[in-house]
Amino acid sequence: MTGSLTLKDFWTWLAEHTSCILRVGTPESILYDDDDYHWRFTQENPSTLLVQLVRGKRLVGEVFVEPELVSNVRITPGEKEEVIFDLMSEVEGEEQVLYYFVMAHGYDVSEAPQPVVRHGRLH
Repeated sequence: MTGSLTLKDFWTWLAEHTSCILRVGTPESILYDDDDYHWRFTQENPSTLLVQLVRGKRLVGEVFVEPELVSNVRITPGEKEEVIFDLMSEVEGEEQVLYYFVMAHGYDVSEAPQPVVRHGRLH
């Protein structure tokens, strides 16, 4: 599967698939999943998303994602069944990978959040 998503759509989907994360990284660092670890998602402040890798109650590592720097999320196939989600930035007309998530499976469009219609209005 190839394509792209908005960060908002990806982040919403990712929060529902934390057990499917294999690796999270930046060009300078990488965090690997393990049976003893779990992923925690939070928001440091309105302009910073936080992904933490935790063992029990002990922090193993974390990645701070700055949403305003992410132009889109690029989806590409990885090794075997893996799917890579690159959080891209566009600087002076050139794209670069800021962060990446390697997942055990791809993004299923049927799982995408759908707008909710209540009382004739979208919410």
